[in-house]
Amino acid sequence: MTISLYAASLPVFKQMLTALGDVLAKAEAHATQKNIQPDALLQARLFPDMFQLIRQVQIAVDFAKGASARLAQVEAPKYDDSETTFAELQALLAKTLAFIATIKPEQVNGNEELEIVLRPGTPKEKRLNAQTYLLHYSLPQFFFHVTTAYDLLRHNGVEVGKRDYMGSF
Repeated sequence: MTISLYAASLPVFKQMLTALGDVLAKAEAHATQKNIQPDALLQARLFPDMFQLIRQVQIAVDFAKGASARLAQVEAPKYDDSETTFAELQALLAKTLAFIATIKPEQVNGNEELEIVLRPGTPKEKRLNAQTYLLHYSLPQFFFHVTTAYDLLRHNGVEVGKRDYMGSF
């Protein structure tokens, strides 16, 4: 049995971004209930040289929309990455999920050998086929940033667990 490129990508992005939105909603409620300034969570880092929560969410979104667009050979939407509130992060997730929903399986399936060029024209340029790009680059990057966002909130007392992280599937 084989799995399609579409099945291994867009539904996974949808599941995890939806779950991330739910985790962010719990974080906002936690801040309100505990009388914590939202920025204490939004600007939280696990270590000083790591990105804060807001940036972790933005990067996770970038990988989800970028990979989806590349695999479907469509233009990825450009976002300003100017979010500063929970509401703005929720809006970012919503518009990303709406974009992903526009991509159909037939736009992605069969593109496994499509060449994806990362950082074109730079010394770090890398050429991968779409399957390798998805499985060995995009998904690991995406999961790293979603997991780090979850971990930041859990570390700061937000009561979330594995079911929250996984969401519905």
